Amino acid sequence: MTVIEHFMIPLADGTRLAARLWLPEGVALESGAQQVPAILEALPYRKRDQTSARDESTYPVFAAAGYAGLRVDFRGNGESDGVMDDEYTPAELADCMAMVEWLAAQPWCDGNVGMMGISWGGFNALQTAALAPPALKAVISLCSTVDRYADDIHYKGGAEMGTNLGWASTMLCYGSRPPDPALVGEGWREQWLTRLAQLPWLMPTWLAHRDRDAYWEQGSICEDYSAVQAKVVAIGGWADGYHNTPPAVLENLADSQAINGPWTHKYPHFAWPKPRMDFHAVALAWWDRWLKGKAGEAAPDYRVFVSENIDPTASRAHCAGHWVGLSREAYRTAERQQWRAKDGVLLLSSATDQETGQAAGHHTTASSEAVQSLHSPLDHGTRAGEYFPLAPGGDLPGNQAHDLSGALVSTSAPLTQPLCLAGRSTVRLRVASNQAQGRVIARLHDVLP
Repeated sequence: MTVIEHFMIPLADGTRLAARLWLPEGVALESGAQQVPAILEALPYRKRDQTSARDESTYPVFAAAGYAGLRVDFRGNGESDGVMDDEYTPAELADCMAMVEWLAAQPWCDGNVGMMGISWGGFNALQTAALAPPALKAVISLCSTVDRYADDIHYKGGAEMGTNLGWASTMLCYGSRPPDPALVGEGWREQWLTRLAQLPWLMPTWLAHRDRDAYWEQGSICEDYSAVQAKVVAIGGWADGYHNTPPAVLENLADSQAINGPWTHKYPHFAWPKPRMDFHAVALAWWDRWLKGKAGEAAPDYRVFVSENIDPTASRAHCAGHWVGLSREAYRTAERQQWRAKDGVLLLSSATDQETGQAAGHHTTASSEAVQSLHSPLDHGTRAGEYFPLAPGGDLPGNQAHDLSGALVSTSAPLTQPLCLAGRSTVRLRVASNQAQGRVIARLHDVLP
């Protein structure tokens, strides 16, 4: 293959974005004698060092399979010109659109473009797909969200997240790093100082939008799933903060696929806990199908890892369990069980309850049952683990006995038959509060025998 370690792509406003390019063997830059599809990944994380090892694990594999790969650093990051103003802005997505169009116009590209990424790159891949550039035919989105307000690091279900502070601080650190003098040359210091002078502190912006408004709706593809024309596969890990997106994509985007593994916030070919997944095989099958039109062996629409009896005191490097493959129709028509809480006991609702349309949670406030009240201690949730776990050790949830002591708990009898849960759960509650504002957090536990 041919690798161009660093070059600048000019945009219409004169800004130049730093890029790294992998071309398959025999594909020449200036010649259209051999044309191939291209894969784009655009991030604020530096291609020169921060993601270089990760990029090297994937793009040579793509090149060997006949795909060009382009890694671009956003404005104000790495060696790119300009200043980054916020995450997932219209300007950022306009740059993504420009990169898709640039790729499609190259003499070595056959006009078919895919876009992929994890976390930030997974976000803007979906968001760019919602803008429907004609050349963008397929997307692989990992550890991302379809809803920037209700299912991100800022406001989870409307509740303000502590990660607002952590992530704003992290991006301040990332954005303040200098460009590489070896690539930029003598102007690196002036470029760096300009970047530092205009670098935004994003937390006040996020806190200024405490309710769902146009700020969060912009970039949330759940506002209009029909706008997405590219074919999407969404991948997420149960141990990550973004595990809701794969089933949401499956439910709302035609011809999509979804994967939920046991993983943390990592690519599945080097994620924890194991078992891992051959991400390259998944990706190439998707690119082959939608960028090259090859009809390969069909994969299940939804591949989901069902974990079994996690002992929080044992090593979490490997997760016991098994994989389940479901078609979209099987997932849509799967049995929906309803459970109700009564006097601290969790009971499977009767057929009569379900036939009359009674919601499971509503039974707790029936006149024949006592009202339960609670004011959880402020340290509740300290055993929950990290929101973005990156390792199988202390980042993952531990023994929940401490947190359960500060919660209202309803427990079922030991199950007599295996119960396989796949997809998203819903809780319905009737609550009253003596405060103007508050948070309600519901958790579903598997109790170790």
